Amino acid sequence: MDFIKIQHASKRFGGVHALKDVTFSVKKGEIHGLIGENGSGKSTLIKILAGVLPADEGEITIEGKKITSYGPLTGIRHGISVIYQDISLFPNLSVMENILLGRVLEQNKKVFRKKQYEARVEEILEDLGVDIKLDELVGELPIAQQQLVAIARALNNESKLLILDEPTTALTRQEINQLFKLVNNLKSKGISVIFISHKLDEIEELCETVTILRDGELIASKPMAELTIEKIENYMVGKSMIHAKDVVETEFEEVVMEVKELTKRNNFADISFKLHKGEILGIIGLLGSGRTELASALFGVAPADSGSIIMDGEATRINSVEDAVQYGIAYVPEDRLTQGLVMNKSINLNIGIATLDNSTSKVGLVDTKKLSDLSDYWIKEMAIKTDSKDKLAKMLSGGNQQKIVLSKWLAMGPKVLILDGPTVGIDIGAKAGIFVTINKMAKEKGMGVILISDEIREITSHCHRVIIMRNGRFSKELVGNEIEDAAIQRELDEQKRIIAQEIT
Repeated sequence: MDFIKIQHASKRFGGVHALKDVTFSVKKGEIHGLIGENGSGKSTLIKILAGVLPADEGEITIEGKKITSYGPLTGIRHGISVIYQDISLFPNLSVMENILLGRVLEQNKKVFRKKQYEARVEEILEDLGVDIKLDELVGELPIAQQQLVAIARALNNESKLLILDEPTTALTRQEINQLFKLVNNLKSKGISVIFISHKLDEIEELCETVTILRDGELIASKPMAELTIEKIENYMVGKSMIHAKDVVETEFEEVVMEVKELTKRNNFADISFKLHKGEILGIIGLLGSGRTELASALFGVAPADSGSIIMDGEATRINSVEDAVQYGIAYVPEDRLTQGLVMNKSINLNIGIATLDNSTSKVGLVDTKKLSDLSDYWIKEMAIKTDSKDKLAKMLSGGNQQKIVLSKWLAMGPKVLILDGPTVGIDIGAKAGIFVTINKMAKEKGMGVILISDEIREITSHCHRVIIMRNGRFSKELVGNEIEDAAIQRELDEQKRIIAQEIT
């Protein structure tokens, strides 16, 4: 039986048709994946389901009953809870106060006696398998535990439908596993879950049914058993996806970067490898394996203590970012918001900032036309969606922000491009566009690429060679036909098993 069903829903914002005649339903006790690119209508749909936005047209039925008047309190009273990406808890209140707040507000209580509710809150947390002190301030908890508090709050409100919006973006693999275990536990209790994610491997792992939106329209709603990741991608973008590995079969000869016995105390040790011109080298490992620290050392952010980096046969000393840039090394960091962009500056300036010297005269004046032409080129080349290059970077979607970071470095024509988690939090269409450009630059310009990612499929789809890291060292190298999802997963699972043994 359907817990909730919305039929023929439409929503306009001015001249923009955000939802067009969408029919969508979730069964009782079902984990239902909702996916689509940015702008596909996902956010509009869940806000209508939660009662935050009214639909212009359409009908909502909950547990077989037609709902005529629907608003935020209506959604709460029918057991619908949304946990948004920003979680929306009160950081200066305790765990217990956050969990109870929704129920207290909904009941319109004027007097709040915590002791009266303490046993109930402890019962909920115990049922979730969560060990958090009730008096701890939420703002002092890690993101993963804040999410668990938000879920506990939803259960205290007797939620029957939990909507999780990109819940794994800031989580480690271990925390994701814990979340998935919890979601399956909710399912076993008859609670429905709508799971929204850009990570299609997570959708495949967790969801029974998947609904795909594109440009505000329902494209498909099918059991996951009838779908593959490739089919989902095709539904999302409306065309077949081509991955770099499928179209590039090359034997690489010229070495662009050689690393010998690179070591940084407490981070990594004795790292040696060669990167060839035009090659995409994947590096993967569990959290704490040293991969991000290695990237930081190669780019001079946190230089290595010993070892050598050779560029085009020339020995280098990379002790700063300036040194790395001088030798033709570019770096797209994991955290684009604080490390990759100047959020309060324009797209124009962000794209040109790494090559500003080329747009500056001898007397220090910026050639605004040259800078403008550069940003025009990369906005078109990277298909950055904006109505003006003067728009502030913070006003763009995550995918477009990442394209700006990439454009900034590609504009300097790097010999080596280091990408650390380049597609975190961005949709499949933006991912595809980024990898098309990377593969093109590698193939046509001979740029060497180091791709660091948590997503196994991203590594196997786009890399010519893969190195697996553990405890700051290279533990295994895969080439050619050895590069398979299962092979990498086995290696990572073995690492987890060893770590678990060491802990116990």
